Amino acid sequence: MNLLENQPLLYKEESYKIIGACMEVHKTLGCGFLEAVYQEALAIEFAKQNIPFEKEVRLNIQYKGTPLSKEYIADFICHESIIIELKALSKPSGEHTAQVLNYLKATGFQLGLLVNFGSSSLQYKRVVL
Repeated sequence: MNLLENQPLLYKEESYKIIGACMEVHKTLGCGFLEAVYQEALAIEFAKQNIPFEKEVRLNIQYKGTPLSKEYIADFICHESIIIELKALSKPSGEHTAQVLNYLKATGFQLGLLVNFGSSSLQYKRVVL
């Protein structure tokens, strides 16, 4: 028996709306554009759908309580609690999932969405800390 079977899906409604907005962008643009194009279009779609977001958010990293000069930059943070990382690749790798996990560790957030616009169908993955 999987202990997570009875657990509610984290940020179910919010992530459903975010993925829907991503699907709308992919349906309209298709694949083949640079990540920056999808990011700009997605910001427009988030605003149209009243999804609260911040774009290109700097994430501070600490080592044993000491802030490091290096920062991560998340493509989006939606609903002040969900990290969105965009890609435009033929196939995302485990490194991209690890990147989202690192963003979650840096922020203390629990959910990240890795969204890939680079294939004929939109690809997305929920990453939970």
